[in-house]
Amino acid sequence: MLLTLAACSGGSSDAADSTTTKGSGKTTTTMVQPTGPAIERYADYQTENYDDPAHWVCRPDQEDICDGNLDATVVEADGTLTKEPFEAAADPPIDCFYVYPTISRDKGAYSDWDASDDEEGYVTLNQAGRLQSQCRLFAPVYRQGTLGGLAARVSGEEPDEEGDPYADVLDAFRTYMAEDNHGRGFVLIGHSQGTGMLHQLITNEIDPNADVRKLLVGAYLAGGSVGVPEGKAVGGDFENIPVCTKDGQAGCIVNWVTFRSTAPPPSDSFFGRPGRDGTVAACVNPAAVGGGEGDLDAYLPANSDASILSSLGTTTKGKSWVDASAGEVTTPFVRLPGLASGACQSTDGFRYLAVTVHPDPGPRADDIVGDLTPQWGLHLVDVNLVMGNIVDDVKAQAETSKGR
Repeated sequence: MLLTLAACSGGSSDAADSTTTKGSGKTTTTMVQPTGPAIERYADYQTENYDDPAHWVCRPDQEDICDGNLDATVVEADGTLTKEPFEAAADPPIDCFYVYPTISRDKGAYSDWDASDDEEGYVTLNQAGRLQSQCRLFAPVYRQGTLGGLAARVSGEEPDEEGDPYADVLDAFRTYMAEDNHGRGFVLIGHSQGTGMLHQLITNEIDPNADVRKLLVGAYLAGGSVGVPEGKAVGGDFENIPVCTKDGQAGCIVNWVTFRSTAPPPSDSFFGRPGRDGTVAACVNPAAVGGGEGDLDAYLPANSDASILSSLGTTTKGKSWVDASAGEVTTPFVRLPGLASGACQSTDGFRYLAVTVHPDPGPRADDIVGDLTPQWGLHLVDVNLVMGNIVDDVKAQAETSKGR
């Protein structure tokens, strides 16, 4: 059966000839879905909730927010503005499975199935949409803990409602493996609550099972911690899957939490805490997977009032990325080369990605955004600050995984 797929679709040599048309910042392609059996573990799996297209924020066989405009303006320190059109891959070799962070403003402790383009959709576009240059993107809706529920928990209250967000994520992943994977390599990416969901998924579904594990190209777990024995790449939270230690390494985990180098995690920080049973929090710098400092390839919303920069009540109102005298940014995103660099650091047992800003006297903005309280650090922009680095890392891992 022929389906109308976004250009992130494709996948195997079984894809038929295709025709392409240009849309708003993205190529649309009509092609046959990849074919081939699911791995045996999932061959008979029957989905519980993910046969409904409305239960997916983004997937390659439907029109959705991830078909939107991802063009960026490169803003140089001297104020030079260069438009960078986004191009989705016409036939990517791998898939990406994304789980979004706490973003829902639904009333109550847990969200419903009705995802909003301004909340679940917008954060997916920001944190995963750009990966469509390397992979087919699958992003399920899940009945997550809401922002209101998070605020209550932080203040010490326990919700009256019962919820199980992980059950939804597990069902979505098993549905993807049964109906869409066809033996293809996949990348996991999540942030905050999404990282918590993927941590459980790796623990229960991927790490113990060699048949699933061999398809893991990489996992990007931002804004939450993975415990590892100090000085080792494997062990601790996961028995078999290591944290990445070199550029292009496949089948491993990139894990980080972000703080300014001038404001390291305080003793009551929510992130980067020492692990249990003598483990430490992993830190892998997406800008320098092999270690050391690297330039952060940041993609941020051109609109400084974007919801993902104020989802916990902070504001960036009135901030601009470049003086009006240098020109006007007309794209939805900006790219800021050379504005920030990062390196993994350890302070009082906390391990984190320390971000250093490099201001310039030119017309470009001299600082980044995304600060919360000292305990939260730069949590809001954990992913945006390294989005370009993640895309490059996934590309390198896809190349490596061809020989696995």
